[in-house]
Amino acid sequence: MFFKRLRQDINAAKRNDPAARNKFEIWLTYSGVHALSWHRGAQFFYKIKLKLLARMISQFAKFLTGIEIHPAAKIEGGVFIDHGAGVVIGETAEVKSGVVIYQGVTLGGTGKEKGKRHPTIEKDCIISAGAKVLGGFTVGEGAKIGAGAVVLKEVPPHATVVGVPGRVVRIKGEKPDLLQEKADPNLEEICSLRSRVAELEAALVKLTGGEFQPCKPHGGEQKE
Repeated sequence: MFFKRLRQDINAAKRNDPAARNKFEIWLTYSGVHALSWHRGAQFFYKIKLKLLARMISQFAKFLTGIEIHPAAKIEGGVFIDHGAGVVIGETAEVKSGVVIYQGVTLGGTGKEKGKRHPTIEKDCIISAGAKVLGGFTVGEGAKIGAGAVVLKEVPPHATVVGVPGRVVRIKGEKPDLLQEKADPNLEEICSLRSRVAELEAALVKLTGGEFQPCKPHGGEQKE
């Protein structure tokens, strides 16, 4: 099983990296392939209850590769971690075959909650550089997460997600007609503040018994 998954990882690197010249070079030099191999060794010891040894192996792999994978994380064969520096994959994360993960990606949680607190990444997803996928939800098959995006909720299959917080901008190449596309959180906050100011001005008029005249901006003189 170990060697089968190693072959799948090497094939995934060859398929996804145009700079890869041959499989032997990938096996010798690719830190993502090395990190996954170390992870599978650590996971074996984790499953037989030698958890301290498993964590020691994972931390040694982090020192060598710059990639931190918790021994309990479930990663199928055929995953490609490109470059890999700064990648963090949490304890309850699940990564299916065909997934491509670039440098600086975090598959993490949002707090100290128990149970499933890290994401499940379905087949053939692409998680771009610096993206943070945080929470115990699912990123659907074939989805693409843009560079630097912060994803905090479930992603439908074949969707493209960008921004902070992450929002769906494409599904199967077409722009979705979603409420999130129509909503502007900054505009909503400004409207809420303006409404509150109007309420306060009305209350002040009642208290003073006369018309309230707010100060003009930019040093304008207040009408007496």
